[in-house]
Amino acid sequence: MKTLAAVVYEMELPAPYAESRPIKIEELELEVPKEGEILVELTSAGLCHSDLSVLNGSRPRPMPMVLGHEAAGVVRELGPNVRDLKIDDHVIFTFCPTCGHCVPCATGRPVLCDCGQEANAQGTLLSGERRFTNKDGKKMNHHCGVSCFSQFTVAARESVVKVDPALPMDKASLFGCAVITGAGAVFNRAAVEPGSSVAVFGLGGVGLSAVMAAKAAGATKIIAVDMLEHKFDLARKCGATHALNPADENFLEEIRDLTGGGPQCAIEAVGSEVAQISAYNAICRGGTMVTVGLAHPEKNFSVPAVSLVALEKAVLGCYMGSIVPSVDIPKYVEMYRAGLLPVDLLFSGFITLEEINASFDALARGDVIRQIIQFS
Repeated sequence: MKTLAAVVYEMELPAPYAESRPIKIEELELEVPKEGEILVELTSAGLCHSDLSVLNGSRPRPMPMVLGHEAAGVVRELGPNVRDLKIDDHVIFTFCPTCGHCVPCATGRPVLCDCGQEANAQGTLLSGERRFTNKDGKKMNHHCGVSCFSQFTVAARESVVKVDPALPMDKASLFGCAVITGAGAVFNRAAVEPGSSVAVFGLGGVGLSAVMAAKAAGATKIIAVDMLEHKFDLARKCGATHALNPADENFLEEIRDLTGGGPQCAIEAVGSEVAQISAYNAICRGGTMVTVGLAHPEKNFSVPAVSLVALEKAVLGCYMGSIVPSVDIPKYVEMYRAGLLPVDLLFSGFITLEEINASFDALARGDVIRQIIQFS
C-alpha cells in the first residue's frame, strides 16, 4: 500500500530547518504486516526533542529513516499470530519494543530489552526487517520501531499498548513519550514521596510531565528550572511552586534556601551535561539526581568523586520512565482522567505533515511544548 511519510536522508543539516529541509515528504510503499506485526493508521503524532536529536546528529541513527516515535493510531490489519488485538482497536506506541525473554524483560525492566535496543539501533522492527520502500526501491529505516510521521505504519505487536477508544487520540499520543518519560522518572526511578522537594531541570514536554507527576506524588516544594523564563507560567499551571533560571548568579543559593539545603530529588530533562552538573550540585546531602535527557554521546559530565560517598548523593539514569508499558501507560491515562496529570497543558497546537521542518525550528527555539501532527 501507499503512504505519505516524513523521511530523513541526512543528519546534521544546518538550522533553520525551514530552509535546509532535512525532512522530505514522500510517498512510500508499505508492506503488509508479517508474523507478529500490525498495520496502524496514525491519528496523531507528537514532535519530540528525541526526533530533533536525530536531525541534529546528537542521537545518531541509520539513514534514511522514517522519523517519529510518539503517537497513537487505529489498528487496520493484523499479521499472523496476533491474537490479542482486533481491527479498529486504539493503540499508543512505545518506542522500545520488548521481546519478553531477555534478562531485562525477565527481571521487570522491559524498556532495557536487549532485542528492542538492538533493533532500534539498527533501524529495524523487532523481527530485524524493514517495511518501508521508496520509489527507487530503497528500504527505509524505522525510528524506534514506530516511524509515526507517516499516514500508516507497520510495527511489532510489542510496540503498542491498547487503550480505551474514549481517550481523545491527540492526547493519547502524548502518553507515548512525554508523559511516560517524565512521570515515570518521578514515580518509578526517583520514587518521590509525599512532602518531599523536587527540582525539574528543563521544561519541555518531558520536564513538565515530571512537574505534574511530582505534584501528583505529593511533593510540597516543586522547583521548575529553565533558562527560558516564558515557560514559568505554564510550569506553575502544571504544579510548580517556584521557578528559577539556572543562569542566575545566585541560583544555587536560591534553590538551597527554598528547600532547606537543596531538593531531595532533581529530574534532569534537558539532555545536557551542563544541566546534569547543575542538577547534581543542587540536590541536598543524600539527594538523588535522575537524568532522563539524551545528551550527545560524545559528552561527559564529572562530579567530585568524594561527594558520592561523603554526601551520599546518587545519580540514576532513567530510560522511557523505567516503565512497564502495559501496566504504566493505562495507569497514567487513568491519572489524566482523574485530573492528577493535566496532560492537556502540554498541547501547543496542530500541524500538518508538510509543516514539519518549520515546526522543528519552533521546537528547537523553545517556542512550543508539543505540536501534534493530526492525520485524521
